[in-house]
Amino acid sequence: MRDDKPLCTWERSTKSPEQTQSLAEQLGRLLQPGDVVALVGELGSGKTLFSQGLARGLGVPKNFYITSPTFAIINEYPGRVPFYHLDLYRVSNRAELSELGLEEILYGLGAVAIEWAERLGQDLPVERLEVHLKFLGEEERDITFLAFGDKSAKRLTTLMGFYKEVMEKS
Repeated sequence: MRDDKPLCTWERSTKSPEQTQSLAEQLGRLLQPGDVVALVGELGSGKTLFSQGLARGLGVPKNFYITSPTFAIINEYPGRVPFYHLDLYRVSNRAELSELGLEEILYGLGAVAIEWAERLGQDLPVERLEVHLKFLGEEERDITFLAFGDKSAKRLTTLMGFYKEVMEKS
């Protein structure tokens, strides 16, 4: 991962896969062209589940089933904003990364979710929202958001405000 400092951080716990997806869906509704969501976590920690929620929030049609593109590496979906879903689990070196043409995707007109984003190291965009997922239990997750750059900090601040508003109503 890059060694820059986040402008904003936020931590949430979810009790179920549905809560995890709902949180991601709310974030997906905020994403704009050029936004990058870097997903970090152990195998099975919920990165693909989170990506499914992002897709829903981005308006990807329901007939597109979002799966981890482990073997394809990159999947593209239509939506309010084009959604690029990357899985770098099988990428083992910089040469493989350069062959993928990631710069066009990372700095393009879509929103991007990158599973195993830490594999990009210093090549991660400076402007990004990192989402770290950790197991708390079989269905529970601890999710830490780290916003790097002004756009990502704005998205995260808006997401935090939304959740504060929801919590005050309940």
